[in-house]
Amino acid sequence: MSIVVTGATGHLGRHVIAQLLERVPAEQITAVVRDEAKGAGFAERGVRLAVADYNTPESFDGLFSAGDKVLLISGNEFDKGRVGQHQVVIDAAKAAGVALFAYTSAPGTLTATLADDHRGTEQAVLASGLPYSLLRNGWYHENYTENLAPVLTHDAVVTAAGEGRVSSAARADYAAAAVAVLTGEGHENTTYELGGDVAWGFDEYAADLSARTGRTITYRPVSVETLKDILTDAGLPDALAEILAKVDASIERGELVVPGGDLSRLIGRPTTPLAVAVEEGLKAAQAG
Repeated sequence: MSIVVTGATGHLGRHVIAQLLERVPAEQITAVVRDEAKGAGFAERGVRLAVADYNTPESFDGLFSAGDKVLLISGNEFDKGRVGQHQVVIDAAKAAGVALFAYTSAPGTLTATLADDHRGTEQAVLASGLPYSLLRNGWYHENYTENLAPVLTHDAVVTAAGEGRVSSAARADYAAAAVAVLTGEGHENTTYELGGDVAWGFDEYAADLSARTGRTITYRPVSVETLKDILTDAGLPDALAEILAKVDASIERGELVVPGGDLSRLIGRPTTPLAVAVEEGLKAAQAG
């Protein structure tokens, strides 16, 4: 039996592998990677590497074994048909007869275009008949704190989210939830709505940044169209800019406030406060 993690060298995947290594022997972990060189650090710690690509279905042939627990971390190639990519993994898992198939999805309340692929993948998972666990991850702190340079350059937090609030959490928190499901019992055929314990607004976020930097950082809400233009001017592809701008519209409608406390219950502790991520982000920005 192995715990298999796809997308293992991504931001979330690396957290999952690191935390699994704290819970189970390395030889019980398989990291699925596209680039073997990027997984070298895992291999050095005894983790098995499997090279496979969502766009090459045959690369998943024989990758899973009966009894495996599999975590499908959603792909990030928005222009390549993510549901079809995910179906490749689902089919391979079904053929092997895995014991549990977990998938990192999006909150059930989210109606933005970003959620369409997740809903489609959830339907494919359910149709497969596999024992499943849907991990409906909310927004990450790091979506805002990982690159603070534009905020600090312009002394402004700019979104199209209006007065909407977000119950975000740290990537490490969502990874901990996945690890709890992969290493625990009784998670078959479950759906978890995952988000931070505290919902916050962008005016509060700007005020916290101001207090920590000693500068006046304002919150400047803009229209969805204006935000899309800002993002494309910054170099994002047009399709991705539109997806992100529409997420902000969903935030304004309250769709990224995730109630219920599933995340803190799964990980057995309170979720990481936004302030912690802000502090880490500022240190990284100052170091860079």
